Amino acid sequence: MTIWLRILAFAGCLLATPALAGLLDRAGMEKHFPPPLVVGEKDPALPIWPILKQQAGSYEVFAYAFESVDFAPIPGFGGTPPDILVALAPDGTFRDARVLSHHEPVFLEGLGEAPLFAFVEQYVGLSAKRSIRVGRPNARAGGAPPQTVVDGVSMATASTRVINESILAASLAVARRKLGFGASNAGLKVEARQDGFTPLSVAELEERGWLKRFRLTNAQAEAGFAGTSVAGQSEGPPDAVLADLAIAYLNVPSIGRNLIGEAAHGRLMRELGPGDHAVLVVSSGPWNPLGEDFVLGSIPDGIAVTQNGLSVTARDMAIERRGLGAPGLPEGPWTILKIVQEAGFDPSAPWNLSVRMTRERGQIFPEKVSHEFGTGYALPADLFIREKPDEGPSWIDSWRARGVELGVIAAAFGLLVPVLVRQRGLVADTKRFTPFRLAFLAFTLLFIGWYAQAQLSIVTLIGLVRAAVTTHDLGFLLYDPPSLLIWAFALASLVVWGRGTFCGWLCPFGALQEFVALLARPLGIRQVAVGPRLDRALRTLKYGVLAAILIAAAFASPLADSVAEVEPFKTAITLYFVRSLPFVLYAAALLALNLFVYKGFCRYLCPLGASLALLGRVRLFDWIPRRAECGSPCQLCKVRCRYGAIAPSGKVDYAECFQCMDCVTIVHDPRQCVPQVLAAKRGRRVPLQPLAAE
Repeated sequence: MTIWLRILAFAGCLLATPALAGLLDRAGMEKHFPPPLVVGEKDPALPIWPILKQQAGSYEVFAYAFESVDFAPIPGFGGTPPDILVALAPDGTFRDARVLSHHEPVFLEGLGEAPLFAFVEQYVGLSAKRSIRVGRPNARAGGAPPQTVVDGVSMATASTRVINESILAASLAVARRKLGFGASNAGLKVEARQDGFTPLSVAELEERGWLKRFRLTNAQAEAGFAGTSVAGQSEGPPDAVLADLAIAYLNVPSIGRNLIGEAAHGRLMRELGPGDHAVLVVSSGPWNPLGEDFVLGSIPDGIAVTQNGLSVTARDMAIERRGLGAPGLPEGPWTILKIVQEAGFDPSAPWNLSVRMTRERGQIFPEKVSHEFGTGYALPADLFIREKPDEGPSWIDSWRARGVELGVIAAAFGLLVPVLVRQRGLVADTKRFTPFRLAFLAFTLLFIGWYAQAQLSIVTLIGLVRAAVTTHDLGFLLYDPPSLLIWAFALASLVVWGRGTFCGWLCPFGALQEFVALLARPLGIRQVAVGPRLDRALRTLKYGVLAAILIAAAFASPLADSVAEVEPFKTAITLYFVRSLPFVLYAAALLALNLFVYKGFCRYLCPLGASLALLGRVRLFDWIPRRAECGSPCQLCKVRCRYGAIAPSGKVDYAECFQCMDCVTIVHDPRQCVPQVLAAKRGRRVPLQPLAAE
């Protein structure tokens, strides 16, 4: 076994980390967006394809298409990220969403891919500007707004949350770069304080820096176009002003009311939506940065607002301009730009306003060269109230939604641990301990397994291996809180008791096998005694299965998922036996085998059990009590052990012990323990003593 682990570790070290990248080239995009749509030229800096549609004789952007794995490679439960094709409209609406690839175990030969495809289709028509969360199936029927909730998939809640996060994170990344919203402060709410108004003149506002003046001279323009074919086109002296701009943030009353008047400022603030912002830009001089063909209500081509290096969409408000403007402002074209809350714009932090100048050279086919000139703008932070909701990471929703389940499972741990620790308590009393064990196994099967869907599986280890060699991201574990809680408890219990705590108490399929085994006696079925030599050989099978699965996962082979089907957990627990016939027959056959060979699957085939048995070698205690007579001459515990975990010498093989506690009950029961029975007849007491494990 040790040499297999060394080979696996060596193979993992040799693997190069493959780059995560999208699957589609132009031909692939054209298959998904056929005529009359046209796939434009791929963005030179980002893996984004503009999808064009002809409107009034010209082509306009219908959507921006991209793959989620290029922007948000969040690992799923197969250890690799799902890849979703997303088409995002210029206004942030999802035009399309389709699954390109995934390795989610529950949808691979489980529920099938149809529920996954239907889940992703729900995003079409929703807006990336709104927070979208995954609810329980049919959650929207309970009154939650349909634009913010998508129905989850039964038995696949964790997987759908990962996919939801992948779609939203990738879409927001694209929206920040291409659509101008969510630039840098998604979820941030910054409002100007409405108290403390101070009457100020234009000169006083400029002196404080609350009104920024930006003057572009001929010399600055020539410096910008130096070395190009359009240099030297300035007319007039170098220090002559081409454009004189006044820039101000109007939401602050001491700025807005002083510049446009109290009544106009009141109307402006009412017209702005909650969290929206207004920026005044007034210019004078021979060059108008707004452009001669500027249309009210549009996004100015020649003016841009940026923050943290990202563009922020700013649209003219098309409000009544007559009678506005305080004395001292430049006399010329002006605009009030509206920036919506979804842009993530933070007016309390520095931002920039730039103007773009374009020069032409030539008559028939003129050559156009553009250059941007800009200036910074900043206001004191004490003029604002900043509120950024502490929503936490995306996986927090999973923990909040499953808080009750986590509490119940934690309480069950709190009940189980004292029972296992106090061996002379409940464990020593056969009449009370047996009902307790059966009741706890029923809880494991019904609540942990079929209700909470927290059956641990080798699939998690596959995901860990794939994450180790591919994504280096273990965040996918956080989307399934009940399973993660049980993993944590199982790993902690390995140090104290070994693999038996999980395999004997917390495995839903193991519990199902124990209940099926109770039918053997009423059905008149006698358990088959597997010979010692054959038993030892069969026990090594599970380690071979484990090695095959992990090596395949390390080499990114799809065989890992196929070999993992040796586990019947997905069929019997996750999918309630609602699956294609071959898988149901296989699970049923293992349960039937259990009638003849007690827990044959767990003992001989289970790769998860093999991994826990290996990890269980870190166990610190030989906690099962023994007596000097155990094994010689007494063989009662060995005969009663249905797992074959006790050797003829009386030593316990903890790697094969399932912690049923039968031998512990026997050794503490003076009516069952043979050495105690004989000693009682002789009037002596037989002490317990530690006995080394095999």
